[in-house]
Amino acid sequence: MASQGQSAASIFDINLRPGPWVVLAVVVAIVIIGVPLAQAQTYTVLHTFTGGNDGAMPIAGLTMDAAGNFYGATYVGGTTNSGVVFKLTRAGLGWVLSPLYEFQGGEDGAGAAGGVTIGPDGALYGTTYEGGLLNCNGPCGIVYRLAPPPSACKSVSCPWTKTVLHQFGVSNGDGFQPLYGSPVFDHTGNLYGTTHLGGAYDRGTVYELTPSSGGWTENILWNFTGGNDGGQPFSSLIFDGAGNLYGTATEGGAEGAGAAFELSPADSEWSETVLFSFTFPGPGDPEGGLAWDAQGNLYGATPNGGQYNYGTAFQVTPSGGWTYKQLEYFRCCGGPISTPTLDSAGNLYVSAAGTEGDGAIIKLTQSQGTWISTMLHQFQGSDGAYPDGSVTLDGNGNIYGTTFEGGSDNQGVIFEITP
Repeated sequence: MASQGQSAASIFDINLRPGPWVVLAVVVAIVIIGVPLAQAQTYTVLHTFTGGNDGAMPIAGLTMDAAGNFYGATYVGGTTNSGVVFKLTRAGLGWVLSPLYEFQGGEDGAGAAGGVTIGPDGALYGTTYEGGLLNCNGPCGIVYRLAPPPSACKSVSCPWTKTVLHQFGVSNGDGFQPLYGSPVFDHTGNLYGTTHLGGAYDRGTVYELTPSSGGWTENILWNFTGGNDGGQPFSSLIFDGAGNLYGTATEGGAEGAGAAFELSPADSEWSETVLFSFTFPGPGDPEGGLAWDAQGNLYGATPNGGQYNYGTAFQVTPSGGWTYKQLEYFRCCGGPISTPTLDSAGNLYVSAAGTEGDGAIIKLTQSQGTWISTMLHQFQGSDGAYPDGSVTLDGNGNIYGTTFEGGSDNQGVIFEITP
C-alpha cells in the first residue's frame, strides 16, 4: 500500500516541476486577488474508506447515474489490496457504500487509478494501472467491463460480472499503464482512452477498442513521440460533435512542457493538431484532461506554474485557430491533476490536490471578463486530504468527490459540499 502523507502524484513519481511564473507570449487576463472562503457551504463526509472490502485511496472522482447513485474505484484495498469498484447509494438520511468487485491482482488487474464510465449497455467500464500480463516489463494494466446482476436478482449482495476487454502489452508497440483517465464511448459503441507509456516510441498512445465477434479489437490511433506532438498523456479524452478527440499530454510540445491536442479521423488514419504548447518555465505539464463549455471553448488546469507555483486554470478558444488564455493562478494548496468541472452557468470547479497542505476545492466564476477564485472547502486531514479527482455536480448544485487520503482511517473519503 502507498505510504501515508503522499498524493497520487508522488505515488506515480510525477514531477510537479517548479519554476518561476513568467508572462506568456499570449495576452492573458488574470485577477490578482486573495482566495476568499465561500460562505454558507456545508461539508459532509459521506463515507470514510477503511482499507477493507470497501477499498482505500481513491484517485479518480465519482460517476453519477440517472438515479443519483455514484460509482467509483479505489487504487488499493480489498482482500488482495488490489483495489475495489464500489457503488454509493442514498439510504434515508445517509449513504451506503456497496463493493461491486475486488480486483485480484495479476491478470485480473490491480490499482484502478482512473474512474469508471457508464456504457451504453448500462455496464461500468474502466482501466487499471497495474496487473494484466504477468510477463509485462512492469505494470501494464487492463481495460475491464463490470456488468450488473440480472434484474431477477433481489439481494443487495448479488455479484457483478467482470470481463477483461484488453490486456495492455500483449504485442510490441502496444501502450500500457493507463492512468487517471476513464474510457469514453463514441456514438457507435467504440471505446477510447490513453496510456501513459508504451507505443512505438514508449511515450504513450491513444487507443480505440472496437467490439467484434464477441470480443474487442484494439487499434492504436496515435503513438506519441515525446516531441512536438506531446507525450505521456495521463487523463481522459473528450469528443466534439464531428468525432474529433481532444486531450492533453504532460510532456513534449514545442518547449517540452506538454501540449493540448486534437486528433481527427481521416479515412483510415488519424491526424494530430497541437492546439497549444505549454512553456517552461511557466504553467505546464497538464495531467488532467479538457472540458467543453456551451460556446465550444476548452478548459483545463496545470499542477504547477503561476505566480505562487500552485498551478493555473486555462482556456483554449477557437478563433481562426486556437488561442490560449490563463484564467487564474492558484494562491494556496495547489497541484490540480484532474480535469476541471463546469456547471450550467459556466463556472469552473477545480480540485487542488495539495502540494501545500491537504488540498482544497476551488470555484472559479467569471465576472465582467475576469475570473475570481473562491475556496469552497480546505481539507484538514481528518475530513480528507489530497482531492486528486474531478468533482461531480448534481442537478441541485451539490458537489461530490473523493480524497486520496485523510479521514479517520487515513484511507480517503467521499464528500459532499452543499451550497
